[in-house]
Amino acid sequence: MTANAHAAIKEEPVTYQNGTTTMKGFVVYDDAVQGKRPGIVMVHEWWGITDHIHNEAQKFAQQGYTALIADMYGDGKAADNPKDAGALATSVMKDPKVMEARFNAARTQLAGHPSVDPTRIGAVGYCFGGAVVLNMARAGADLDAVAGFHASLGLNTPAPAPGTVKAKILILNGADDPFVKREEYEALKKDLDAAKAEYRVIEYPGAVHAFTNPEATELGQKFSLPLRYDAQRDREAKAEALKFFNANLQK
Repeated sequence: MTANAHAAIKEEPVTYQNGTTTMKGFVVYDDAVQGKRPGIVMVHEWWGITDHIHNEAQKFAQQGYTALIADMYGDGKAADNPKDAGALATSVMKDPKVMEARFNAARTQLAGHPSVDPTRIGAVGYCFGGAVVLNMARAGADLDAVAGFHASLGLNTPAPAPGTVKAKILILNGADDPFVKREEYEALKKDLDAAKAEYRVIEYPGAVHAFTNPEATELGQKFSLPLRYDAQRDREAKAEALKFFNANLQK
């Protein structure tokens, strides 16, 4: 039964360039769906592209989207420990131009896919990826809707000028996430209010960092990090995100 339900979902490895760097991502879509549909650029956690992100992309494909799992590190690099993950994430975030160029290369790749309507593109990010997509929205990227799950709020782009944020924004974070500071929320809201951006922040009581990732609890225990999966908050946040994307992309 499950095999049949997922038989139409295709996952294709895709290679694209950002300058001299080769990026290795994946395009995931339902090839039983006729016609063009909205696209979503997916930006991974600091670990790189993991099973969690592949599973999330499959869900988006089942819901009528084409998802492109972006490779933000190049050559499909991934980390299996926090030290390497932090170094990879820093290598992207320390220079906003690198972050923007790599995201835009993925967006261009997605927009050119035969299944995608290039006028309806959004983005979603998880942890590190949440910071990436929020920064892209702040930078005025051509996106209709941007959602961040347990998004880091390390903002490395300048405060946006009024009217320059094109994307509607949804932030779905754990209220008890020690990685995101109260002053970071305040700075984000101040900037988005001044830019007259349309945004919503939901904080889930009891949820900590990486609460949508089923591997989070084990990783947290292994590395003594405050990571924990929360099945109920995961379901609630995913329902909010689907409603948000449907309202802004399925039109």
